Amino acid sequence: MTGDGGNSYEALYACQRFQEAHWEPVIAAPARRLLHLVFHDYLPGWDTYVESPGHSMDAQIAITAVSAKEFAALVILGGRAPEYLRNDASVLSLVREFAEQNKCVCALGHGIQVLVAAGLVSGRTVTGHPNVCVEVERAGGKYSEKPAIRDGRIITAQSWKAHPDFYRELFACIEVPK
Repeated sequence: MTGDGGNSYEALYACQRFQEAHWEPVIAAPARRLLHLVFHDYLPGWDTYVESPGHSMDAQIAITAVSAKEFAALVILGGRAPEYLRNDASVLSLVREFAEQNKCVCALGHGIQVLVAAGLVSGRTVTGHPNVCVEVERAGGKYSEKPAIRDGRIITAQSWKAHPDFYRELFACIEVPK
């Protein structure tokens, strides 16, 4: 799940990694259309990350048309998209539907903001972009500085740099019977 401003590295790698493992990735967004993705990275001398235009990607399905029962996992990509996706009632409803069906619910970087808004971090240990640790703690979660972490069927990562650990946890989660 992503939208305009989603992280380009995370989107491309997710699609390729799922295909490599013989799963069919489906990109969901607020509307079925071409998405404009971005790159977030740190540059020497900056106190925060910078954003550059990234690749484009087609959203194959609108979030409102997704049914959790048809999927093994939900991966919420980071970047800037979670900043506005967390305010969309249909997004929060879908995230809760995945959790209620005991599916793997995953978030990278700023994607943790959607899990916070959906009320899924309370009592859990999670990670995400370091700038959102206060949001996690105020929502009753414990923020970990580990690059990737799994708490039950919730898997989170700080950024695309944690892809190896994140995807090991994700594929272990979807391969274990519920």
